[in-house]
This record gives sequence, C-alpha cells and structure tokens, in this order.
Amino acid sequence: MAWDTARTKQLLLDAAVEEFAEFGPEGARVARVATRAGVNKERIYQYFGNKKKLFASVLESEMAKLAVSVPLTAEQATDLGEYAGRAYDYHLSHPHFLRLLAWEGLMCQDRVVAEYERTDHYEQKVAAISEAQRAGALTSEVPAAQLMQTVIALTSSWFTLPQIARMLVPEGPEGAADVRREALVTLARRLTRA
Repeated sequence: MAWDTARTKQLLLDAAVEEFAEFGPEGARVARVATRAGVNKERIYQYFGNKKKLFASVLESEMAKLAVSVPLTAEQATDLGEYAGRAYDYHLSHPHFLRLLAWEGLMCQDRVVAEYERTDHYEQKVAAISEAQRAGALTSEVPAAQLMQTVIALTSSWFTLPQIARMLVPEGPEGAADVRREALVTLARRLTRA
C-alpha cells in the first residue's frame, strides 16, 4: 500500500496547530505533535526539517485559511465594521489563530514567517481601503494603513485580552460573543466612516 504523504503532512500540520497554539514555538514538542497526529515523529523531520520550520509551515497554512475566509475587496472595504465582524466570527471559530500570532510576536520579533508575502497581502487590503476612502465611504483623516491596523487591533483584542473584554463588556442575555461582536462592528464603523 502506498504511503499518503499529503494526508500525513496534513495530520501533522493539524496536530501542530494545537500544540503550537497551546505551548508556543519554544514549549511545543515534536513528540506530542506526532502522538496527536498518530504519526512517527521522524516524518516531521522528513517533511518539515525541524520544529522551527514546522511552526513556519503552520503559520503559513493558517494565514492562508484566514485570507481565503475573510477577504477584503474595495467594495467590502466601504464597511470596515462588517469586515471586522467577519474577522471576529473567524477568530471565534478558530481561536488558535490569534494565539499562534501572539506566540510569533513574542518569539520572532526580528523576522516573521513569510513576511514579504504577508506585507503584500496587507498592502492589498490597504489599497482596498484607499479606494474606499477615495470613493468617500471611509474617513480620509486617517491613513489607510492606520485604519487597517486599527481594525485588526480592535478585532484581535477580544481574543488576545479576554480578561479585559470580560471585565469591560460582560455577557449579555444573547451571550458574550453576540454582545462583543455588535460592539466591535459599531465601533469600527464609527471610527472609519467618512
């Protein structure tokens, strides 16, 4: 029977997502990744090289999923509140993603995974916001890149600072996620509208 390399790589990536999100790049253990995946740990070295490269592969894979799931076109940029809401929904369903980015920020400040590709990706988002600004849908008092950073910070803070979110915006009858999402969308719209 032929070995299914693609399936094995995916099993390892999926297991590594959880391991790195929980323990970070330093605390993660390839043996635990292999055990979670049900794969011999030697496959990690064969397919990814080492733990650092596995972490990079995890980040690249997870960032690609986010980019596909929460795009920002020029038309969508006219309502950055709605975009923030979609990003919030994604992070609510994929809580590991922002943990991975937080670990990356703590551990890899000088050079991050796929930095040039990610910069290009953000430049496309900034271009979409600039176009919405030129159309008069968004404030032009704030540079487009700063608007994008503000929306990212507003959205991610609900997940990276949950203790503060809990203290400031307690759970309502609809549930915490609904109350917080609505607060985020409303604030993002107020801050970014022309």
